[in-house]
Amino acid sequence: MKLSPRDADRYFAKPEPERTGLLIYGADTMRVALKRQQVLKALLGPGAEEEMRLTRLQGGDLRKDPAQLNDAVKAVGFFPGPRAVFVEDATDTIAAAVAAALDDWAPGDAQIVVAAGSLKATSKLRKAFELHPNAFAVGLYDDPPSREEIERTLAEAGIRNVPQDSMSALTDLANELGPGDFARLTEKIALYKFRDDSPLGLDDIAACAPQSTEAGLDDMLNVVAEGRSQEIGPLLQRLEAQGTNAVSLCIGATRHFRMLYTAAADPGGPAAGVGRLRPPVYGKRRDRVVRQAQGWGAMRLETALTLLTDTDLQLRSAQQTAPAMALMERTLIRLAMLGKR
Repeated sequence: MKLSPRDADRYFAKPEPERTGLLIYGADTMRVALKRQQVLKALLGPGAEEEMRLTRLQGGDLRKDPAQLNDAVKAVGFFPGPRAVFVEDATDTIAAAVAAALDDWAPGDAQIVVAAGSLKATSKLRKAFELHPNAFAVGLYDDPPSREEIERTLAEAGIRNVPQDSMSALTDLANELGPGDFARLTEKIALYKFRDDSPLGLDDIAACAPQSTEAGLDDMLNVVAEGRSQEIGPLLQRLEAQGTNAVSLCIGATRHFRMLYTAAADPGGPAAGVGRLRPPVYGKRRDRVVRQAQGWGAMRLETALTLLTDTDLQLRSAQQTAPAMALMERTLIRLAMLGKR
């Protein structure tokens, strides 16, 4: 039987031990891995590995020896409790072995949990689970996580006191980050808020959210946007020593000023515009971006973007005569002076 995404999320949190098996498949290997970890933990409870109630098999090994799956399903455990056989990296080449094990399954046998990559609708492995009356097949796609799924992830990490604005921020982050990165973020927040029962604030999220790997470039863009022209030279030397080239700097500046223009041109004002930015901006950085957008205004930001576009064309031109970094430095100084007017 096929499970819908909503039903699947609930089933992953509370699987039924009397079921024959479960197939989880999808192109995102991290998403599949997280879900099968969740369902095995919920199904078997703690200590399953130590008590030998979980048997792991590789799909490639089953192709060489198909009988080992049915042997593992029928094996009698030494410890009481639910048992499972987990098959990873499954493909259609083992569909016959899996189908035979599903057909031969009886109450008391280990449940069969299979993880696979992307499978077509005509996949024999999918059909084996979808057509079985006591087994489930779940396809995982790149859809944003539901509110229920996010709340469950936070609750599992021990994060419960979450105000509405913080929940909205976490929802945006869950949509922007991959499932693995969001899981790591919740773990990081849980450690950050360890033994702290106060509500989870936006500053807490900003402190734990993934930071830009281009911190030096961000410093330069803030210096330019805030009109601190005297700081441009030393910062530019440091960036150049780190391997940053003029074209990368121009692209970063264009992206930053386009973000400011989007916020400044919003009908609801810069604060509302920043709130609608994607990817979202949080905490102290959000306040800084709002101040910069308010200070510049939409008209001067249009001028800044025109200047950056002209510079980008010059940097990429075959007839360029001036050194690229000197050309970029002049543009950055002109932008900083423009912001002071």
